[in-house]
Amino acid sequence: MALDDNNRSSAVRLRPGVRLAVVASTYHGELIDAMLRSATDELTAAGLAASDLIVLRAPGAFELPILAQALARREDVDAVICFGLVLKGETEHDRHISRSVAHALQDIGLETHKPVLFGVLTCNTVAQARARALPVAEGGEQDKGREVARAAIEALCGLDLARDLPSTGTRFSRLGDLDALTTTGGKLTGATTTDGAGADAAPDSTTPTEGGAA
Repeated sequence: MALDDNNRSSAVRLRPGVRLAVVASTYHGELIDAMLRSATDELTAAGLAASDLIVLRAPGAFELPILAQALARREDVDAVICFGLVLKGETEHDRHISRSVAHALQDIGLETHKPVLFGVLTCNTVAQARARALPVAEGGEQDKGREVARAAIEALCGLDLARDLPSTGTRFSRLGDLDALTTTGGKLTGATTTDGAGADAAPDSTTPTEGGAA
């Protein structure tokens, strides 16, 4: 999913103490490493300390879920980002791999109640993969590593908000309200509230991005 602005960092800040893990495939490692660098830059800009980022390597995309599951089940890991590449071949093998990995990572997230991000490129050619994996400064177009990291940041903040919401009096009028979230002293602010007349507080106008690579 293309970004609306590849150079725009998320306005959302991670709460203090958040710890993230990345599982990165070694297949076409130069492209995966480019996504990892972009993701690291985005996470750092959102307040993540270098010591709070774990990076593990997998031999290929198919092995991503088993490592992601082990990390997501740890109490000291709040989210897992998976980076990999599946290229089209002469058979349907690539489709089976892509679907099984996507479903497995989704299941792990639902099982552990933690964001598990699908940063697996599914491309017909290496040229397509380069366009998606690399930032513009390195000859790419979509900078998927930054996009997936941004989705992880916003998903974490959304989960924090969902868990801390009072039982009544607070609601979201649309998905865009999530982008108004900020952290102040570790507390989330920016939820849309309603008064007795149903008037909404005006949210910030920035646009959220969806996570996932294609």
